[in-house]
Amino acid sequence: MTLNLYDTLTRTKRAFAPADPKRVTMYVCGPTVYNYAHIGNARPVVVFDVLFRLLRAAYGEDAVLYAANVTDVDDRIAAKAHEEGVAITVVTDRYLAAYNADMATLGALRPTFQPKATETMAEIIDMIGRLVAKGAAYVAEGHALFDTLAFPDYGKLSGRSLDDMIAGARVEVAPYKRHPADFVLWKPSKPDEPSWESPWGPGRPGWHIECSAMIEQTLGLPIDIHGGGNDLIFPHHENEMAQGVCAGHDDGYSRWWLHNGFLNFGDEKMSKSLGNVVLVHDLIDQVPGEALRWALLVGHYRAPLEWTGDLVAQARTSLDRLYGVLSDARRAETQARAFPTPDPHAIETLIAESDFRAALDDDLNTSKALSELFTLGNGLRAALTAGKAQACADHRAALLDCANLLGFLEADPDAWFQGGADPDLKARIDGLIEARVVARAAKDWSEADRIRDELTALNVEVLDGPQGATWRLKEPV
Repeated sequence: MTLNLYDTLTRTKRAFAPADPKRVTMYVCGPTVYNYAHIGNARPVVVFDVLFRLLRAAYGEDAVLYAANVTDVDDRIAAKAHEEGVAITVVTDRYLAAYNADMATLGALRPTFQPKATETMAEIIDMIGRLVAKGAAYVAEGHALFDTLAFPDYGKLSGRSLDDMIAGARVEVAPYKRHPADFVLWKPSKPDEPSWESPWGPGRPGWHIECSAMIEQTLGLPIDIHGGGNDLIFPHHENEMAQGVCAGHDDGYSRWWLHNGFLNFGDEKMSKSLGNVVLVHDLIDQVPGEALRWALLVGHYRAPLEWTGDLVAQARTSLDRLYGVLSDARRAETQARAFPTPDPHAIETLIAESDFRAALDDDLNTSKALSELFTLGNGLRAALTAGKAQACADHRAALLDCANLLGFLEADPDAWFQGGADPDLKARIDGLIEARVVARAAKDWSEADRIRDELTALNVEVLDGPQGATWRLKEPV
């Protein structure tokens, strides 16, 4: 199958082919590290992690280069540092470490590069200098600004006219601008803000130029894929493309532009101003990261996603079902001593007969791909019921191959259900489960019910299955 991706710039779904199959490049806008990331921030991380995994499977792990930047100079960072009475780096180091740990809990692989704005300052200043030298930028009152009229295709990415963009954006009114849509590349720093020397005076960069310089430094331009949320199409990505092309990359900026839809609470998109932000850092203390990942991928990435408690609960139930059949397979294998070695040809056939890869190749249709995991899981369940050891081995391997490609079912099945229990609690619960089995076999229903009540008091949910009962903690202890 051929991977087809929807390109925002051309507004078409096109067959993906990198400029160099031995060096596939992808850039996704990363965090501004002044606070913990909210679940809306995590959607592009998880979506483009799937694409990263898919590209690595197609072209080889070493051939795919993925950069996600870190904005570590920003008004909000400066305000946070001032509020706490600490250096800027104390704030940025703290929240970057938390961000990376939280995203790892969601199953996201670390990007190949994670460049920081503060460590790319020489490259940022160099790119601005080229824009000024080429007449695409100008200097006024200590600012360097991009001249939007210097780029004839300005507005092509967002599909807006210049007048519409001005009307629909929070355009800063400044007397030193030649045109209202012109945007800042360099600006004087405010008191107590970080400052760097430049040909235009001491100051710091505007937001848009950071990404272009970091892409050029880490990946080179043009790149194959640029990703991010819909909210970044304008002005951020529009400005990125304009300044990147005008800085000497006439052959283009990115060959594909991919954008994910908003995460909404009810009818409203998630935003701090609305007070409906849910932090990943808090959620992972309540829900397994894998369940949050499933919830973020259950809809098509380009469509809006309604974030609800039911969505998360359904995600956990879905994973319970898949881990449940893996747990049953483990117990069946233990009873049979061992399953045979999986047959690679049979595995390929099982995957080919499903629509799993076809779904992913169709513009990352993770919703369909997730449903195909159940098809593969049902095949394993049928093989277990029939007692066919070779078929069990083949179906389990096919299920794991597909699930792992999406970043799922990488945990031990027992750990999935029993994670959070210390050894003493686990031993106590296992003893109660065994006693309940004995009571049920003896038809001592009152004793079985008493044991179940004791398990409930321990916050344990009993999961009865064809191969016997297992359990999980309903909440972390």
